[in-house]
Amino acid sequence: MVLVTRDLLSVLLERADAQDPEPANVRLDATPAGELSGDVDGVDPDAPVLTHFYFPEAGGSVAAVFGMDLGAPASRARFVSHPDGNPKLTKADDLAAAVIVVTPPYRADDVRAYDRHGRGLDLRVLDAVPPEERIGEVPGDADPDDTDRGSDGGPADGGAGGGRAGTDADADYSR
Repeated sequence: MVLVTRDLLSVLLERADAQDPEPANVRLDATPAGELSGDVDGVDPDAPVLTHFYFPEAGGSVAAVFGMDLGAPASRARFVSHPDGNPKLTKADDLAAAVIVVTPPYRADDVRAYDRHGRGLDLRVLDAVPPEERIGEVPGDADPDDTDRGSDGGPADGGAGGGRAGTDADADYSR
């Protein structure tokens, strides 16, 4: 099952509609359900819930130089639109552990979820929100004003420097 917040899905649907007739292709990331506020009843606290997206333009100049997108971290899922109306995952789509596909007219009823092999997955939309994050804060830091930083400017403990933990592209969505 793929879990996604209603707010994220709304933003993605708006983006797909605004880009039509060009397809949208957006990297998505997740937050453990136990960290969310709102309606997460019956959801395993460790289950990944799609809550964030990365702007597709991020890292474009790096990709132009190196031929691969090094500017955005690995993502748990992808959101793609098919302006041609095909609701199925295609060979032209960028793959991830889970792919959300939407077709016109870009409403919640027009959304489908698939695994990387094109097998349909259940999609559950949650009325929940992730914890508030601020620029410069590292999730889990007790003191956002702490100046104890490593030599690379990241956290002294060798963490991901504010990145989201557990962004393995092979996330388990079978919960």
